[in-house]
Amino acid sequence: MKRDLFGEDFIWGVSTAAYQIEGGHNMGGKGLSIWDVFSQKKGRIRNGHHAKVACDFYNRYVEDILLMKQLNIPHFRFSIAWARILPVGIGEVNQDGIDFYNGVINTCIEQGITPWVTLYHWDLPQALEDRGGWTNRAIVDWFEEYVRICVDSFGDRVKRWMVMNEPVAFVGAGYFFGKHAPGRWGLRYFLPAVHHATLSMVRGAKVIKERYPTAVVGTTFSHSVLEPIALKTIHIQALKRADAVMNRLFLEPILGMGYPVDAVKALKNLRKYILPGDEANMRFDFDFIGLQTYTREVIQFSMLMPYVWANIVEPRKRGVKHTTAMDWEIYPPSIYQALKRFQSYPNMPPIIITENGAAFTDELSDNQVYDLERKKYLQDHIQQVLRAKEEGVDVRGYFVWTFTDNFEWAEGYYPRFGLVYVDFETQKRIVKESGKWYSEWLRPR
Repeated sequence: MKRDLFGEDFIWGVSTAAYQIEGGHNMGGKGLSIWDVFSQKKGRIRNGHHAKVACDFYNRYVEDILLMKQLNIPHFRFSIAWARILPVGIGEVNQDGIDFYNGVINTCIEQGITPWVTLYHWDLPQALEDRGGWTNRAIVDWFEEYVRICVDSFGDRVKRWMVMNEPVAFVGAGYFFGKHAPGRWGLRYFLPAVHHATLSMVRGAKVIKERYPTAVVGTTFSHSVLEPIALKTIHIQALKRADAVMNRLFLEPILGMGYPVDAVKALKNLRKYILPGDEANMRFDFDFIGLQTYTREVIQFSMLMPYVWANIVEPRKRGVKHTTAMDWEIYPPSIYQALKRFQSYPNMPPIIITENGAAFTDELSDNQVYDLERKKYLQDHIQQVLRAKEEGVDVRGYFVWTFTDNFEWAEGYYPRFGLVYVDFETQKRIVKESGKWYSEWLRPR
């Protein structure tokens, strides 16, 4: 496998998220986010961890971007913290927050690194959550205001945007299972949050295009390749229901196909939140779709999971021994299968892998991290991306998740996904073996 096989225009980069790396939780006028509040609640985050400092990117962004440059990384995906721009979600703009992101953007450009900005990566201002958050239809207008401020402030230099990161994850984990911020659970929160996130995704994209018609605008969706535990009707039907919620729920409306309401009875209740004119505002011709995929999941029928009547069979229960620190099966063909699935949709725009990577329990040895499993994971998955590309899938980029070890949401600092090791006590950065390999892969020829 040679990088040249992907073509000169193929995009290579790394992805991050504001809350996971920035720290500076109360610096520069930033307001509270739902994760600031959620992580203070006992038992919510593994080992009682929090992201008040995280990777201290807020104070060390120049150092990190210079390291990116040193590692030959040409594209940097990062997100903007809504509460750093608008401390209470709407109203008065925090100039210190604008200045911070101007610094990040300008430093990228000075170093020849292209900034890719994600507008929403799960960290809603707590003040808006207090007013219902994603369950309140007014959030569509709140989000528009926030996006407009970001585009007016940064759009003269940022030409590549992602509106949202994995809506099914922040809506599902945050408003149905309650395992992520804000910690709500139940269908009465989930369904309105689904619809309002869909409307906001399209509204945000329109704002960018109205202001900068030539901007490249996408949004990202997680996708899990699903297989039934056995070829029995009961499991196959369970898989179809799980697929509708996990993979189709947000993607298909954006493509003009509507919600997959016929697959899961409970989804029919979405209709009561759809007002006249909404259906036209649920679809948008994005310039690209970001695909985020890590593994495959095996599904079985279960009476314990209401509405979908299905659950995921853990790899260890299937006898799988080759897993990551997240207990995800390492199965490289899944990224090929996900790409083929996306390409099968009519009117699918170009695809960019906006997240792919693996967490392992990395350890320092003589000031080095020999993460050979991650190196192989990346190589094997990139090989599968090439396989899809050579079969005609219009895939145009690949971003590794993630640049530095970070705060991994409810899992705290236990899973390390980074190409760069972070000592969270000293904030020292150490490039791992995988980072050295990726640097060599990206080295200008």
